[in-house]
Amino acid sequence: MSQSDSRIKHNLHNVRGRISSALSRAGRPEQSAQLIAVSKKFSGELVREAHESGQIHFGENYVQEAIPKIDELSDLPLEWHFIGPIQSNKTGQIAAKFDWVHSVDRLKIAQRLSSGRLGSPYPLKVCLQVNITGEESKQGCRIADLAELAHLVRQLPYLELRGLMTMPQINASDQDTVDIFRRLSQLKDKLNEDVFQLDVLSMGMSDDLEIGIQEGATFVRIGRGIFGDR
Repeated sequence: MSQSDSRIKHNLHNVRGRISSALSRAGRPEQSAQLIAVSKKFSGELVREAHESGQIHFGENYVQEAIPKIDELSDLPLEWHFIGPIQSNKTGQIAAKFDWVHSVDRLKIAQRLSSGRLGSPYPLKVCLQVNITGEESKQGCRIADLAELAHLVRQLPYLELRGLMTMPQINASDQDTVDIFRRLSQLKDKLNEDVFQLDVLSMGMSDDLEIGIQEGATFVRIGRGIFGDR
């Protein structure tokens, strides 16, 4: 076993323990939150080592970096999640190579992803990224626009709308993070009172995964806690 293999195995064990403990404290079933290992800026070799320790879901932010890695690891049964900002000219590549997209925040992007998925036997699973705090510098649709966007995305062929995603602002307090994650959960519940059947909340990272799970996260996105500093 290589030194990096041992480190990643150890880190995955620790993160999974944190998830399990958080689920227990929240009174939630053991498998009700899944771990996405955020592998951006890390090699395919390290992703392969994480898979050897049972990891299936991997997250990437940069298309040009991710696609060679996905191709390199095409022999493995991995689920690839695109979690970064989406450029219009990259939607075709994202739609062709990824299983999930967490960062859909406007109709134009959703339409282009749908077109890029044409011919695939499976729809592209998507989450709408919501800017809970309304900061102009943050990605995500505004709360006021969410219901309309969700209805329009739901009608697109080749996409399967599964849930919502958000990120707290940098250096947010624990209470601010609780408020942001709780608001996202409430927005999902409100949409589900209409025609939707959303089952995914993508929220929580290395420093706040416990808060995410407390507030209902079904995916937590962990990079540094698994692979170390970039």
